[in-house]
Amino acid sequence: MSEFQALSEAVLKGDIKTAVAETQAAMDAGANIQDILDTGLIATMDEVGDRFSKGIIFVPQMLRSAKTMQECMKLITPLFQKGGVTSKGKVLIGTVKGDLHDIGKNLVLMMMEGAGFTITDLGVDVTPEKFAQKTQEIEPDIVAMSALLSTTMPSMPLTIEALQNAGVRDKVKIMIGGAPVTDKYAQEIKADAYASDAGSAVTKAKSLMGIS
Repeated sequence: MSEFQALSEAVLKGDIKTAVAETQAAMDAGANIQDILDTGLIATMDEVGDRFSKGIIFVPQMLRSAKTMQECMKLITPLFQKGGVTSKGKVLIGTVKGDLHDIGKNLVLMMMEGAGFTITDLGVDVTPEKFAQKTQEIEPDIVAMSALLSTTMPSMPLTIEALQNAGVRDKVKIMIGGAPVTDKYAQEIKADAYASDAGSAVTKAKSLMGIS
């Protein structure tokens, strides 16, 4: 990690200004874009997720690091279209119908972006039909649903049913999460994975994609 040590440390600290400057400097110096992403950013966000899971850092610090990484990604993202960077996979994410909470979803979104996934965010209060329509349109690898209220959890199986009716259920992996959601519930509604927090969401997403 020595080549991108300063970038890595800036992301860990949530120092946006330094991290963006280090990313630009690495690009100007002709560093391989994939190396900047994998070694400077993704490996660092893996470390952030690991520290969070161990209770070394907490949500505010993780959010700051994720935001820092996002700002660095703004420099790198245009190169995706040029074939300079390989995505880990496409994720369609949203909070289910009737639920307006987005903090947890946004944290998962940022951590997944930090792990190298390409994210499409449908926002909050997303109907089953909208999940299905967008899945048909962009053909994601993973559909990720969040519910922060127990009263909105039934929207999850309804969304899976909508994906089934649209003929795309077998083409995607479904991940669910949120405060009232459990692994048992995921099994009951035949989702492919349950994530208890943003760090585990990245781990589960990688597992679903068959990558370490």
